[in-house]
Amino acid sequence: MNASIAFKLEAQPQGQASKLAFVLKLTQTMLCAAQAGDWIEVSEGELQRRGLLEECFSTPVDPELSEIFAEALATMLHMNEELVALLEAAKAEVAAAMKGQSATTKNIHHYLSVESSDS
Repeated sequence: MNASIAFKLEAQPQGQASKLAFVLKLTQTMLCAAQAGDWIEVSEGELQRRGLLEECFSTPVDPELSEIFAEALATMLHMNEELVALLEAAKAEVAAAMKGQSATTKNIHHYLSVESSDS
């Protein structure tokens, strides 16, 4: 994340800007959690982030802040793309593991059925 964007937002006197700065930091934290495979932290962060974004944009953005807000939102969207890519990779890993487990279970059942028919 571009730390200068968060710093610029925090330097603004309006609450809207400081909330968006916090959202950027939260998104960065979520991205780090996703990289570590901590999907519970990611989902908890997403719930918090949604509420903050709703609060942040419940009133029109001050025209003086529009450029920095656009920059901050572009940064957040980039981090979101990274989050989605990590999520897709994790889902693929789980699917592969489930497929392997399913095959193992099928082989065990086959072995047990052969074993019991031999008795």
